[in-house]
Amino acid sequence: MDLHLPAMNLSTSMSVAFGLVLLLNTLAKLWLLTRQVKHVALHRAQVPPAFARSIDLPSHQKAADYTLAKSRLAWYDLALDALLLVAWTLIGGLSWLDQALLQWIGPGLWQQVALVGGFILIGGVINLPMSWYQTFVLEQQFGFNRMTLSLWWSDMAKGVAVGTVLGLPIIFLVLWLMQAGGDTWWLYAWAALAVYQLFVMWIAPNLIMPLFNKFTPLEDLALEARVSALMQRAGFTAKGFFVMDGSRRSAHSNAFFTGFGAHKRVVFFDTLLKQLTADEMEAVLAHELGHFKHKHITQMMLLQTVQSLLGFALLGWLIQQTWFFTGLGVQPHMDGTNQALALLLFLMVMPVAMFFLSPLSALHSRRCEFQADAFAATHASANHLASALLKLYQDNATTLTPDPWYVAFYHSHPPAAQRLARMGT
Repeated sequence: MDLHLPAMNLSTSMSVAFGLVLLLNTLAKLWLLTRQVKHVALHRAQVPPAFARSIDLPSHQKAADYTLAKSRLAWYDLALDALLLVAWTLIGGLSWLDQALLQWIGPGLWQQVALVGGFILIGGVINLPMSWYQTFVLEQQFGFNRMTLSLWWSDMAKGVAVGTVLGLPIIFLVLWLMQAGGDTWWLYAWAALAVYQLFVMWIAPNLIMPLFNKFTPLEDLALEARVSALMQRAGFTAKGFFVMDGSRRSAHSNAFFTGFGAHKRVVFFDTLLKQLTADEMEAVLAHELGHFKHKHITQMMLLQTVQSLLGFALLGWLIQQTWFFTGLGVQPHMDGTNQALALLLFLMVMPVAMFFLSPLSALHSRRCEFQADAFAATHASANHLASALLKLYQDNATTLTPDPWYVAFYHSHPPAAQRLARMGT
């Protein structure tokens, strides 16, 4: 009996530690949401002086109301996420699903694949009402939703199909490597996942994205010549300039690059072309080029690759610890086939602890945005970039008065006031 006491103590300690970290995580997020709501509501009645000439009061108040509505929805989302996490772990939901699939399929690799797939499917079904509400109530209320119910269901079905076709092989491969790769399985699994991610990025522009949106060549020849000249000045090439029918789903707008190297494509939302002038479009594209010039995309991919490697190495150690399973409400299999259980527990637990490091990644991202703005100001026009940003803030109902602490944790882009101040406009 005494031989089991250390394991039991470690299991209990794990349960208590996880419960405390989850409680701190939830309270911290609630505190940040409360600060955001109070800060935005406090500044709702008046446009900040720095924007008084460019943003009218109704637009400012719409942005405030939109932010407050999203924050209220985030409260429910936060509560649901915390309850689901406890249900899957400490209450025993994951263990129940595992045992049910064992009885149905029997032990083996396919049972583990089914466990991962079943977990993802159940989570998706649970989140459907929240997704529907966000699209057809919240976004509709503020005039952003353009999606029909049939298109929503169509996107859902396509997403499931693409996820199955692309996701099932990598899930099978990773679980097989975890089982057959020996003590260094985590290194092989990490390498397989890294190659898989590059493969998906390679096929996405031509095979995945066209399933959801229509891409047509840019017909504005004057704009195409202008952005082509900009790219030549900045030392970049692109395979083509395309317009995406983003307006089918939303009034929000964006522009982005897809592809690698000389095969990069420039994609504009059709809504963006209607909102900005040619000068402003050039400045926005110059900002995106700034990210490539400063190698922000490459840095981000390398950082994610290193984090993934460290994560797999940690999982390689945790999978050997009985207390990792029992402390999170799961009884491990006696035959040692716990790969899927360990993987799912790890993916659920790690974000809870890593949240407290999110200000570091958010700070780095905001610094990258400042660098991209500076590049755009050099290769296009700071004034045109500023006017484009103000239009985008206004048209997307982005609040001009976010709470500083909320920004520190969640915002990958600096607040409008800071960006304009840095550009000297």
